[in-house]
Amino acid sequence: MNISQFSLSNKTAIITGGGSGIGLGIAKAYIEAGAKVVILGRTETTLQNACETLGINSLYYVFDITNQAGIKELITRIEKEHGPIHILINNAGIHLKAHVSETSDEAFLNVIQTHLLSSFTLSREVMASMKRNGIKGAIIMISSMTGIMAMTQVVAYTTAKTGMLGLMRGLLADYALDGIRVNAIAPGWIESKMLHKALDNDIDRKTKILNRIPFIEFGEPEAIGNAAIYLGSDASSYVNGVLLPVDGGAAIGF
Repeated sequence: MNISQFSLSNKTAIITGGGSGIGLGIAKAYIEAGAKVVILGRTETTLQNACETLGINSLYYVFDITNQAGIKELITRIEKEHGPIHILINNAGIHLKAHVSETSDEAFLNVIQTHLLSSFTLSREVMASMKRNGIKGAIIMISSMTGIMAMTQVVAYTTAKTGMLGLMRGLLADYALDGIRVNAIAPGWIESKMLHKALDNDIDRKTKILNRIPFIEFGEPEAIGNAAIYLGSDASSYVNGVLLPVDGGAAIGF
């Protein structure tokens, strides 16, 4: 095995929501693999703190990914200031824990826009940049186990994360001949503020989830980072349209 195929040296990656949680875990893994990492987020102090942790190969842009009108300009600016983009990781998202009967149209659309519409617009503009620069790049969707299995009280989140898999297929169908790959990761229950916000006040739900995971523990963000290294590197050059669960076995847990 040629271990150098897993290197991300001389590659620039954009990670949305890269200042905390899973996004930060991916950013750390990418820095260790040699990439230049551009993290996007809404809160500057969070991004600053993340870049202090990540080191000199990291930088940030304060940007709300639901600002569809500004995405093309942002990607053009990143390309101009830091060179060609090789990898985009659509990670940013929000959670909504509510029964269907308590989920308003506005709340539902907000989740869809944040996860799905933003990922579409970012991917479209980044893929255009890749094609323009002759980059055989990689787009990685951070989906969810709710894109595979049903869970109560997360109808908007489930719809958005399932939609990302359809988006993955549509994107790769139009750009495969340009050498741009599109894959997805389905994180299980990974340590993050979002996870604890959803579960810490719902002990029954937390216990049910843990009992389904054969390891009986939540995962660490770096586990998603390691999977993202594979899907962003030359090691996965013939991998396209794959959904990779990183869930500790929860999908097959009893």
